Amino acid sequence: MKKKLSLFLAISLSAIILLAGCGTSGDSDKKTEGSGSSSEKDTFKVGLEAGYAPFNWTQMDDSNGGVKIDGNAEYAGGYDVEIAKKIAEGLGKELVIVKTEWDGLVPSLTSGKIDAIIAGMSPTAERKETIDFSDNYYKSDLIMVVKKGGKYEGATAIQDFKGAKVTAQLNTFHYSVIDQIDGVEKKPAMDNFPAMRVALESGVIDGYVSERPEGVSASAANDNFAMVEFTEGFKTSEDDTAIAVGVAKDSELTAKINEILAGISEEERISIMDAAIKNQPAAE
Repeated sequence: MKKKLSLFLAISLSAIILLAGCGTSGDSDKKTEGSGSSSEKDTFKVGLEAGYAPFNWTQMDDSNGGVKIDGNAEYAGGYDVEIAKKIAEGLGKELVIVKTEWDGLVPSLTSGKIDAIIAGMSPTAERKETIDFSDNYYKSDLIMVVKKGGKYEGATAIQDFKGAKVTAQLNTFHYSVIDQIDGVEKKPAMDNFPAMRVALESGVIDGYVSERPEGVSASAANDNFAMVEFTEGFKTSEDDTAIAVGVAKDSELTAKINEILAGISEEERISIMDAAIKNQPAAE
């Protein structure tokens, strides 16, 4: 009898422990899931290169409003970062900067790794096939960055670059417009702007296509560079030279972001860009 009673008590005790364990595990899972979901909702993850001054760059501290890069000891600064901060504030969320290579930005957005692209990206027709865009938050003209004192510094028209070795960043419309120059020696596209600056400095190229803010940035960062603005420039569409926030298709963020951007005056945008040009690192 004692053996049967002991066996019964042992089985009962085991059942109680098992049920308690299951309950604890379930509660724990629910708490973990809930807290994770809440955390995700409280952040605004923005992807950018952190290598396209003055739109975005990498720095080693939080000076001039720099924001720490996720999973990294570095910080990001620049015009895009300041716009991202305003949008995050308007959304009531914590800004998280995710440093991402240019080619990885759209895949990161479509896969849900980031909530938005704020990286000096133009809302081209090709990109609109994959992602949506907000209203424009900047508009700029195309220029050429060349060697100061060189053969092409005095150029006024894109056709003055006939025979020149010219490139632009990979997978940008900047690279496609090079074909508008008759007789140009179109060099392979490059991954990023620091690489193009090195190529220009070493004479591998005679110039690279960019936007005015980056041209100002490049010439300010390196006394050997000059920015060429054209009286007869590249033919582009309005979307090509505009810059907007990239969001996922049919995202509920689009309308909210547009509302926030509408509250940033043109004067304030110019002021933010002027400050970004002034505060950019001396060299990338």
